[in-house]
Amino acid sequence: MKKRVFNIIHNNHIFIKAIYGLIILNVVVLILESYKQFSFSNFSFFNAFEIFSVCVFSIEYLMRLWTSDLEKKYNGNSFVKRLRFTFSSFGLIDLFAILPFYLPFIFPFDLRILRILRLFRLLRIFKLGRYSKSLKTIGSVLKETKSDLTITIFVAFILLILSSTLMYYIENEAQPEEFGSIVHSLWWAITTLTTVGYGDVYPITVTGKILSGIIAIIGIGFVALPTGIISSAFIKKIQEQKEERKICRCPHCNKEIEINNIENL
Repeated sequence: MKKRVFNIIHNNHIFIKAIYGLIILNVVVLILESYKQFSFSNFSFFNAFEIFSVCVFSIEYLMRLWTSDLEKKYNGNSFVKRLRFTFSSFGLIDLFAILPFYLPFIFPFDLRILRILRLFRLLRIFKLGRYSKSLKTIGSVLKETKSDLTITIFVAFILLILSSTLMYYIENEAQPEEFGSIVHSLWWAITTLTTVGYGDVYPITVTGKILSGIIAIIGIGFVALPTGIISSAFIKKIQEQKEERKICRCPHCNKEIEINNIENL
């Protein structure tokens, strides 16, 4: 029985597509609820849909928790495997996607906290990462480039601190409100280095303008650096996946079949 449930969760295309579609519908409903008049006039429908969604996601979570001891990627006995699933990334996403619905029944909350809890429904969109091959590819690319991205983030932090510090000492006397401290100057450094440039804070001294131009040029190259790292790794990953895909033909119907899918037949 447990193996049948496990196969349904992981290999049944109808089940996977149904959950996938329900997640998309939840995102659409969340957007529609932001229209107050529309939300008020269709309150009963939205409430019923939320209850239905929570029931389905709760059953799915319990099924995954029950069959998690069959997962080969987890080591240990049944209890340890279930514990590892519970605290895994997807396990936590599944839990937080349904937990806000049940918490008000256990603990009394005021309306402000309740609204914040309802925002956790947006976590349901991350459940797509379990079913979407594209999202899995992006996730694996980010893992592979983690060390390179960490270096660029560290360099960015140094550039931000250096830029905001220099601009503070240059512009503080001319604009004590906009560049009142290094922390105030940090906002300008972020918008300049990321080439956003909102224009609400900008230097007015000659030295400040020259420094601002240099930092803006550095920012163009800096933004391109992590983008290049991720894009090159992404292209490499796609090429590897194409090489792994091998096509053969069924001897009975002459239909093309992927070799890596034969095990699932």
